[in-house]
Amino acid sequence: EVQLVESGGGLVQAGGSLRLSCAASGFTFDDYAIGWFRQAPGKEREGVSCIAMSDGSTYYADSVKGRFTISSDNAKNTVYLQINSLKPEDTARYYCAAALGQILSPLDLYEYDYWAQGTQVTVSS
Repeated sequence: EVQLVESGGGLVQAGGSLRLSCAASGFTFDDYAIGWFRQAPGKEREGVSCIAMSDGSTYYADSVKGRFTISSDNAKNTVYLQINSLKPEDTARYYCAAALGQILSPLDLYEYDYWAQGTQVTVSS
């Protein structure tokens, strides 16, 4: 059974940092791309970052470049999203997701097959 379990969300002040974790099980990690998405109230879910486990390629939305860093620990089947210089507009529920094989659009949610339950990030001004 494929499982994705997130942790690391919380309430932080603007300018602060958080590290989100996504622990995966039930599938061969190297065969997947792992993406991070977020959804704010009243808005569509948007892709913020992705890492292709086959070659380590990373992708970022323009809105988060320079502040978000995606990384992985293959030995732990875990992907991390380091978020620095948090802004109130980063407030959202953050989801990790897994996509099997090569994907054409790394930040397109429709490319992804499995989803975690989400973790809330709230940034106060």
